[in-house]
Amino acid sequence: MADAQSWSWGGFAFSYVAMLAIIWVRYVIVSGIFHGAIWGRPEEKVAGMRLARQRPTMKTVWREARTSMGVSVIYALPAAYLIDEWKRGGTALYTSINGIGDILWMPISVLIYLVLHDAYFYWTHRMMHHPALYAATHRTHHVSKQPTSWAAFCFSPWEAILSAWFIPALAFVIPMHIGAFLALLMIMTFNSVANHTGWEIWPKAFLDGPIGRHLITARHHNLHHTRFARNYGLYFRFWDKVMGTDDMSGDPMAVPVRTGSVKQA
Repeated sequence: MADAQSWSWGGFAFSYVAMLAIIWVRYVIVSGIFHGAIWGRPEEKVAGMRLARQRPTMKTVWREARTSMGVSVIYALPAAYLIDEWKRGGTALYTSINGIGDILWMPISVLIYLVLHDAYFYWTHRMMHHPALYAATHRTHHVSKQPTSWAAFCFSPWEAILSAWFIPALAFVIPMHIGAFLALLMIMTFNSVANHTGWEIWPKAFLDGPIGRHLITARHHNLHHTRFARNYGLYFRFWDKVMGTDDMSGDPMAVPVRTGSVKQA
C-alpha cells in the first residue's frame, strides 16, 4: 500500500522534471530518426510508399516540433504522478515475474491497454471533430494538411489534457509488468510517429493481408488528415468499421504518387 506520509512536493517536482526530459528526448530521437530516414534521403533509397504530395517545409516542421514540445509539459504531469505512486507501491505496475502465467500475461496486458486506448481515442477524436469543439481542441493538430513525423504530439493544450491521463489511469487498475509498460510506450510512440510521416513503411502485401487490414497505419491515417470526416481510430480499424467511418476511397497506395510531377513546397 502507498504511504501517504512519504509524498512530497519536492519528490514530485523531481519526477516531473525527469519525465518531461524523457518525453522530450524520446520525441526528438524518434521523430528525428523517422524524418531524417524518410525526407533526408533521396526518395529512391526510402523503403516505402510516398503518400504526401508535398515535401515538408522547415516552417511546418518547426511549428509541429514547437507545439509538441510545449504540450509535453501537460503530458509529463500524469506521468510524473504515476511514477511517484509506483515508487510508493500505489499502482498496478509490478517488477517481479513468477512463473509462466506472468510471462503470458505480459503481451495480453499490452493488447488490453491498446484495445482500451483505441476505444477511448476513437470516441474522443470524433467528439473533438464536432464543430462546437473542433477549434478549441483539435484544429491545432490539423493545421498541417500533410503532417510530418514531428506532428505526432502536435496538439492543443485542451486535447493534451483530454488524452494525457488515460494510460496512466489504466496503470492504477490493470496489472502490468513494468517491462511490458515500457514496451507499450514504445509501441505508442512508434505508431504515432510512423502514421504522420507522409510515407507508408509497411509492405502493401502485409497491409492487405489478414492482420494488416485491421491495423491503422500511415496509409489509413493519412486519409484522415486529407479528408477529415473519416478514419478516426488509433491502432485498430474496428471502431471505424463498426461505426461506418472506415473509408479508403482515394487511397494513395492505390494510385501511387508520381514523384516527377510533385509540387515542391
